[in-house]
Amino acid sequence: MPTESARQALEVLRDASHFQWYVVSLLGLTVYIYGSEIFAGRWNLVFAGLAYWGADWINEILNSIFFHLTGYAPLWGTPGSSAYVILIGLNIEIMFMFAIAGIAWGKFLLPDPKTKLLGLPNRWTVALGGSAVSVIVELLLNKIGVLTWDWPWWDANSPLLIYLFGYLWFFVIAFWVHDMNDPKKQMKTVGIQWSLIAGLVLLFGVGLGWL
Repeated sequence: MPTESARQALEVLRDASHFQWYVVSLLGLTVYIYGSEIFAGRWNLVFAGLAYWGADWINEILNSIFFHLTGYAPLWGTPGSSAYVILIGLNIEIMFMFAIAGIAWGKFLLPDPKTKLLGLPNRWTVALGGSAVSVIVELLLNKIGVLTWDWPWWDANSPLLIYLFGYLWFFVIAFWVHDMNDPKKQMKTVGIQWSLIAGLVLLFGVGLGWL
């Protein structure tokens, strides 16, 4: 039996009647940001952004599968007001945020990966700090009821899994791709990642209807 928050999220899942025109603006902003980085030749940031975004898609798909298997609640849900809820824990506003987040965080990286920042290699400082900031934002969203947690080991009292699984690995993979400094290798890595995402959507979404 689904929780009340899960039921509310399911009621608006992929319901286009809630569409708002600001979604077009978010799309335009995302295209502008990627276009700016591409034409400036900052391919490291472009691929870091795609890797970060892809990591979130993997998490969101696994979250939907988890809900299907338990029938109780996803790890996180988005039952609040949204222009379009794509998956039970992913609305279109969140999607566009994650689409550009990897580029934004990548701009905090220093040119040399070995350069230390606050006593750690700067990649780890940004990753650990960025994950902490992201969890704080989630705590605030949960407090106002637009992001819900129904499992006792994934909530405000137990934020470690949210920190590690919900964010830290996004930064790790994005910065790893960023520092490859080889567009062909970066394209191959991100291509494999997004092929996996497409396969999961086709299998669990189109094929099994679990998403």
